[in-house]
Amino acid sequence: MTRILLIANPAAGGGKVPKLLPSVRRKLDTLGIQHRTGLTAALSDAGRMTDEALDQGEIPVAFSGDGVAGVVARAASYHPNGVFGVLPGGTGNDFCGHVGISDDPVEACEVLANGIPTTIDLGEANGVRFLGIASLGFDSLANESANSAPRFLGGGVYIWGAISALVRWKPTRFDVVADGRPFDFTGWSLLCANTSRYGGGMLIAPKASITDGQLDLIYTLQTSRARFIRMFPKVFKGTHIEDDEVVTGHAREVSITADRPFTIYADGDPLTELPADIRIVPGAVKVLLPK
Repeated sequence: MTRILLIANPAAGGGKVPKLLPSVRRKLDTLGIQHRTGLTAALSDAGRMTDEALDQGEIPVAFSGDGVAGVVARAASYHPNGVFGVLPGGTGNDFCGHVGISDDPVEACEVLANGIPTTIDLGEANGVRFLGIASLGFDSLANESANSAPRFLGGGVYIWGAISALVRWKPTRFDVVADGRPFDFTGWSLLCANTSRYGGGMLIAPKASITDGQLDLIYTLQTSRARFIRMFPKVFKGTHIEDDEVVTGHAREVSITADRPFTIYADGDPLTELPADIRIVPGAVKVLLPK
């Protein structure tokens, strides 16, 4: 019998996880999955619970947002043959969106019963592994603002964050070495993407793959605020990459500095600071995915 540990953040998604837990538990019972629940008070709790679950032969399942999913994936990647699962319980649920897991956590339980353990890549920034997209620049300010926005805004926290960052932004020079090739640019942001989505459905890196052994690089060159605002809606369809101001590429290893300090965010939470060395970790961990 499959045994899982639900790693749930009571504050995720504006506090919706505790309301959904009874329905999720009933579904797991119906599916014949033995389960218990651990509630997190901090992201570090998710890592500790993941270690404990895997040591006891359980599958750790993140029932929260992308932040907890990223920590669970990170911890699981250091266990031989570690496998984890994800149920959508947060505001964005962008990893679930990328891999095709239902945005209904009760429906998504089917993946825990019948899903396929699939080997995926992780990113790593200054030695800290992440699941989705590492970004900096304008994104640093936007993430900071989104994380401090009123929770009643739901998915609107990401728009709130973008508007707040826009008011404070000034162009920045980035110096980059990608797979040994140096370049620099002045602009808005730089992203190293393992997955395609962030910010609650923004298709920022539409061609990114969690199994191709490389990071998708997306960077936005300097342009006016008015032009940036006109470009912004395109990110929800992924058509922004057709604009001249948006440059794309691929790399396995990237070193980044800038002309001012930035926090690098990944999976919706602060990960590390500049200067940064970011790389792909091919085949780092297994996750239960839909058939």
